[in-house]
Amino acid sequence: ASSGIQVGLRKSLLLIPAEAVGYIIAISAWGMLIGKVSATLPALPIFLKLLSAGYIVFLAIKLWRTANQEEALNQRTIRPRELLCATLLNPKALLFASAIFPVAAWKSQEIYMAHMSTFVGLILPIALFWISVGAMLATNKVAWLSQSKLQRTASVVLMAFAIPISYSALINL
Repeated sequence: ASSGIQVGLRKSLLLIPAEAVGYIIAISAWGMLIGKVSATLPALPIFLKLLSAGYIVFLAIKLWRTANQEEALNQRTIRPRELLCATLLNPKALLFASAIFPVAAWKSQEIYMAHMSTFVGLILPIALFWISVGAMLATNKVAWLSQSKLQRTASVVLMAFAIPISYSALINL
């Protein structure tokens, strides 16, 4: 959303391939590691799901608490190469590999390709949505849309994701 605010929709579109490639590499690396290690440590996927759910709750609380802080719009806009590196190091890749992708994806190339293709297919509309929201925020044409409301809504959505991830881990204990 911040790129949409700063440089608009068209220039921000260049970031989407970098994000997709970063997630493909990072999720695949985490997934392969999980696939190899979970054979020896069968509780690892459950532990990682709980860890991921905790991380989501942390992000949700952080978003909620910072919702009324002004965002510095004079920051330099992120470039695709920088976004690629940031995505490679993003803890959400571990979340996706351990809690969103099924364990079978790390054991079967066919299942991996089906899930990764779906994931990459979802990146485009989600990224377009957030970039568009940022561009709309920059115009101030939508009276009810504000940074604060957007962050609080995102916080609630994150909490809603944390609940089923936690539940799916806890029922497998």
